[in-house]
Amino acid sequence: MKKAYLILDDGQVFEGYRFGAEGDAVGELVFNTGMVGYIETLTDPSYGGQIVLQTFPLIGNYGMNEEDWEGKPAPSGYVVREWCDTPSNFRSTGTVDAFLKKAGIPGIFGVDTRQITRIIREKGVMNAIIADSVPADLSALHTYTITDAVKKASCDTPAVYPAQGEEKHKVTLIDYGCKKSTIRWMTAQGCTVTAVPCHTLAGDILAGNPDGVVLSGGPGDPTENTEYIEEIRCLLGKVPMLGIGLGHQMLALANGGKTIKLKYGHRGANQPAKEIFGHRTYITSQNHGYAVETDSIGEGGRVTMINANDGTCEGIEYPALRAFSVQFDPETCSGPLGKNPLLDQFINWMGGTNNAAE
Repeated sequence: MKKAYLILDDGQVFEGYRFGAEGDAVGELVFNTGMVGYIETLTDPSYGGQIVLQTFPLIGNYGMNEEDWEGKPAPSGYVVREWCDTPSNFRSTGTVDAFLKKAGIPGIFGVDTRQITRIIREKGVMNAIIADSVPADLSALHTYTITDAVKKASCDTPAVYPAQGEEKHKVTLIDYGCKKSTIRWMTAQGCTVTAVPCHTLAGDILAGNPDGVVLSGGPGDPTENTEYIEEIRCLLGKVPMLGIGLGHQMLALANGGKTIKLKYGHRGANQPAKEIFGHRTYITSQNHGYAVETDSIGEGGRVTMINANDGTCEGIEYPALRAFSVQFDPETCSGPLGKNPLLDQFINWMGGTNNAAE
């Protein structure tokens, strides 16, 4: 086994062993608390520019399967305690190591992931590098920033995804780094989804006469996307809108809100989102390092959900604009008998009797 090193921006060094692709990896080091779902993590566009550390100690035991991919492989690097080279799953088509090699993602294993997680929780997210030796010059590590994240994650050309069964609604999804599960969630409810690139103009979207617009999730700092936020502002009140993840943050910015960077973010499959005006608490899947400042929401909006752990904003509604947004992946939560009240709300707004701004 070939030695490798994980060097943190604060100077701490962890010795481990190389797996995955060769070469150095520089990125923002974040941790994911999921016990399963590493396939989805490795292919989630929201991890663009980041080195992902898995807190669960064994990764790869059920192999890899491209049918479960959420998008193109996104992380800059991968950190695990132990990886399984003999997966056992009838759906498996390969190992994590082979996947990382093919995707060009360097990895390191054999490091104390619990200790590193504690460091991030105490000091906050920081830059890191995976390398074969400790570089003498760490300037690239200290100065690294994630830039043009959405532009890199978005689709290049529009794509249409037909509704499953009878078409009930036509939805335009602005792709800021969309997950495939979001599209599957919409098409399963009778929505034909047209995914368009992040730079698509509001006028072109409205010319397609959609019943609703979805602002997808994606990577990076939401405030970096000023030109896309301006296009969202041009859509407000003209068509029902649903914002997810990064789309939730950008919708708030378009309405005059503000966002903040969290100390270490929410990344995992067990984040509790609690209703303010109801009784439900959704156990949700999340992947974000920024949040909307609750106090920045103007009179036209109201916070509808908060994170039960730290009180950060999880949902906002703009009734007069027929728009609402959630910080989490809505397809991962459901109500009684599988009904999803979040999707029901969006579909009701697209119902035909309220398709013009009041």
